[in-house]
Amino acid sequence: MKFSRAILFGMCLAVAPVAVVAQTNKSEFELMQSIVANPDNTPRPVFPVPSRRQLLWNETEFYAFFHYGMDTYTGKEWGDGTEDESTFAPTRVPDPAQWLRVAKQAGMKGGIAVVKHHDGFCLWPTATTTHSILSSSSENARKTNIPRDFARAARKLNMKYGFYVSPWDLSSKYWGEKDADGNYTDNYAKKVFFPQCVELAKYGADQFEMWFDGATGGDHAGYYGGEYGGKGTTGYRKIDNAQTFYDMPNLRDSIHALLPNVIMWGLGGEVRWIGNEAGYSGETCWSMGNAENGDENGWLWHPGESDAKATTGGWFWKKNEKVLSAERLFQMYLETVGRNATLILNLPPDVNGLVPEATAKRMAELGNMLRTRLGVDLARKAVITASEERVAGQHRNYSVRNMTDGKRDTYWATNDGTTKASITLTWAKPTIVRYVQLMEHIKLGQRVRSFTVETSEDGVNFTQRATNIATTTIGYKRIIPLNGSTQKSYDGEGYKVRAMRITINDSKACPLIENLSVY
Repeated sequence: MKFSRAILFGMCLAVAPVAVVAQTNKSEFELMQSIVANPDNTPRPVFPVPSRRQLLWNETEFYAFFHYGMDTYTGKEWGDGTEDESTFAPTRVPDPAQWLRVAKQAGMKGGIAVVKHHDGFCLWPTATTTHSILSSSSENARKTNIPRDFARAARKLNMKYGFYVSPWDLSSKYWGEKDADGNYTDNYAKKVFFPQCVELAKYGADQFEMWFDGATGGDHAGYYGGEYGGKGTTGYRKIDNAQTFYDMPNLRDSIHALLPNVIMWGLGGEVRWIGNEAGYSGETCWSMGNAENGDENGWLWHPGESDAKATTGGWFWKKNEKVLSAERLFQMYLETVGRNATLILNLPPDVNGLVPEATAKRMAELGNMLRTRLGVDLARKAVITASEERVAGQHRNYSVRNMTDGKRDTYWATNDGTTKASITLTWAKPTIVRYVQLMEHIKLGQRVRSFTVETSEDGVNFTQRATNIATTTIGYKRIIPLNGSTQKSYDGEGYKVRAMRITINDSKACPLIENLSVY
């Protein structure tokens, strides 16, 4: 039996939404092709787009750094690899479960434990070096196994976890080694660094990030190399090309085969350092490019991570250090997580192998602040409308209600070709608001270039808010203090509103908003 073109076209229409037919100017043939190829009317991606592991990493948002090791006991920030192993002498067996409980109180979703810093001292029983806990005369040190205990605790607490392992190793005679012709050897990569990474991978295939600091040695005192080349060497040591010396392409592929969801920070090209250690990213922040602002035209998905210290000392615990105020830490949160970056906040354990009590109390205070200020979503009580909704597909719609359903896989969208649109929220009674949170559906790329937020006390006359903030990019998450200040974002009474209007002024393609929250 032969089918005519009219019969085949009619069969396609029978399974297609009526709205598609009613609102298109395409020819019959073009319509038939689009229905068969894209029955859900899914928007085309705007490249580049994140990988699955990058998406999972971004969803971690806020997590802890735990700098602990030999430097905790020497008072240094960068050891030189000559430290006596017995200097590492915890007053009790370190308790990574306590570290993570403190982080969870702060609202963090995970943590990364330093298990080997630049001095090369390993906090697990490694076969790659004698510069480890096994060589310490301290009984508590020999019972220490940070990656094992950290991974176990994270799983029990339902938190994500990962390890910092320094590629730079001043204790190893192989680091920076050259042959008789002056060429770098591959002894360090093959005998030390690769095996260490593989050892750490065996502590759990569910690791979310492996953190490699980018240090390549140096020749100035106190920073990346110091005045000494390390144990068994003379003079300074440094390498010219980390990618080549560490054989990064091979390492990246090998570790990804063992840890499919791990992000390799620093040497893997999957996420970027935001460009400072002060806890902020640019108000305009693209998930492509480098540094604080990224690059709208970047070819690769390269989201930003901000590493910052919660204390006034160094990365490692110092006597008499203070903990930053909860207000200052909340500001960091708004200026990183609230600007399309992630925040990894350092909470250094002390010589007892515990996060100090003062730090723990401050993290509890921060967690309470986050829950109080960003915990009750007023958008769920509002009536939401939009200037346009994308035509629904067979199994998917693009309703404004998708922005408040709490799901990751639903979103509001406009039709192809519409790059400017507005969303309006109205409340039955006047409501006090202070923040607006927006999230793009970044699975299909980052799109929004410009948006504005307005409020109305009477539901008729609108006033633009946050006029001194660059309301340009959104990305994974953007939090806008309506008073325009991340430093005094909770001062005053907020704004009494009956309506709020968010206008997308410019977008690379039809905007896709996954979440809209008001606090």
